[in-house]
Amino acid sequence: MEVLGIDFGGSGIKGAIVDAETGALLTDRHRIVTPQPATPEMVAETIVQLVRHFAWEGPVGCGFPALINHGVAMSASNIDKSWIGVNAETLFSEYTGLPVFVVNDADAAGIGELRFGAGNGADGVVLLLTIGTGIGSALLNDGVLLPSTEFGHIEFKGDIAERYCSDAARVRDGMTWEKWGKKFNKYLMYMEKLFSPNMFIIGGGVSKKMELFQHQLKVKAKVVPASLRNQAGIIGAACYAADRLK
Repeated sequence: MEVLGIDFGGSGIKGAIVDAETGALLTDRHRIVTPQPATPEMVAETIVQLVRHFAWEGPVGCGFPALINHGVAMSASNIDKSWIGVNAETLFSEYTGLPVFVVNDADAAGIGELRFGAGNGADGVVLLLTIGTGIGSALLNDGVLLPSTEFGHIEFKGDIAERYCSDAARVRDGMTWEKWGKKFNKYLMYMEKLFSPNMFIIGGGVSKKMELFQHQLKVKAKVVPASLRNQAGIIGAACYAADRLK
């Protein structure tokens, strides 16, 4: 099945046509700058621009930077607060005239990585963590997603985890990769204690620097860098839409 996959980020809204059965991008990615403020109406109009760019008339999957419950945005930590309570699926479907399926952006990346990336073929519990300005998470068991986990916001070391060991925290506190790796390991060990994953997949910018801190990671589970890079969200969102249509 071919699906238009969209990744809604804080700086850009990116899309491509995806073969959801193989994970292959059938077109080049197209990126439009995220409108400011990123209100529901402004973002919906940007989604329409992407649809028109590809002259697309089929289903759409969209990775979205918020907790999503049955299509409704339940949080707005990195987007305009006016999104809270808005049914993004309904809104985007009304604007585009197409069936649109919305999933948390980290969940989309997790789906993409598990099916066609670093987690391809992995069974049991897999936890993807995207480490950047914050910490995004996707928890899957035998390929089945537990949606909107947001483990970056879990209480840890007297604060929330992403203020303790995100990449932004590393930069903020001027940490070396060695020191940051030790802190990140404590977080991974806590996640392992809670969920006993077979594999951690590390995404975000730090995944390109894993040789600088991987020796600090002492968890039992296998720890691997994400492999789809900036395509994971697009591919995963397309797969999510395809699954919803089955």
